[in-house]
Amino acid sequence: MEIIKQAIQNKYDFIIIFDCRNCNPNGDPDAGNQPRIDPETGLCLVTDVSLKRKIRNYVALMREGVPGFKMYIQPQSGQTLNDRDMESFVAATGCIKGSIAEYKKGHPEVDDVLRNFMCENYYDIRTFGGVMTKFQSANLNCGTIRGPVQIAMAESVSPVELRELSITRTAVATEDEIKKKEGTFGQKPIIPYGLFICTGSVSPTLAQKYTGFSEEDLNLLWDAIMNMFDFDKSACRAEMATRKLVIFKHESKYGNAPSHKLYERVHVEEVNPGKPIRNYSDYKVTVDDIDLPAGVSIEVRE
Repeated sequence: MEIIKQAIQNKYDFIIIFDCRNCNPNGDPDAGNQPRIDPETGLCLVTDVSLKRKIRNYVALMREGVPGFKMYIQPQSGQTLNDRDMESFVAATGCIKGSIAEYKKGHPEVDDVLRNFMCENYYDIRTFGGVMTKFQSANLNCGTIRGPVQIAMAESVSPVELRELSITRTAVATEDEIKKKEGTFGQKPIIPYGLFICTGSVSPTLAQKYTGFSEEDLNLLWDAIMNMFDFDKSACRAEMATRKLVIFKHESKYGNAPSHKLYERVHVEEVNPGKPIRNYSDYKVTVDDIDLPAGVSIEVRE
């Protein structure tokens, strides 16, 4: 069943270029929260999950209380995902007794009803898709929804340096620390600088068939990407920023050119090779917009 809401009609590919200065862009909990670094290349990594979390936070802040822009994945919300699934089931069907599986026996259309309800009410499901385990356990086809927006893992352009800064806390927390007359020592892992590239795509076919991701949703996504780091600052991520967003728009919903060929049109070079890189100005970023494939246009935001 196709979504009634007007969904986007064009395919998009995009590249996000962002940087990090004296920060830990995405700590690895399995490695003492140190930055994620490829041991063979020295390149730093930022996961797609981390970037999508920042997009969710921006949208939740900018559209707080607006119908249709709730977030399904919320950190520390006090509500489990299973509880959210049941809450959505009751709101969509009006059924307050019995199990979801029992309800489906007499209402075979429940898959479409629930899928549309989740997509209409939750921006992140409408955008990235989602997995509703409560619906899956009831053998509903809507338990997994494929989202039209996919974002890859980001990788630094150049190898980075890992620094471990020693830090101290002079305020004491325990009686033992008072007796020892000393504070607590710790380590703060950072990289001095890193410029990152991340690719992504938007599928109108998935938007039209499943989620109803609209032009309004798309424009909000671009705004979120450009501003996501401004609303995610912390002691370990004080200097991160989106430097450039390159958007390739296809006239056809099936695409007018291969994505990887379009990504290759974005070039990043060191201005002074061999010298330590500490700022965005140490790189030169260019976008080749000459002889574009028929049906493809470029928009650059910075």
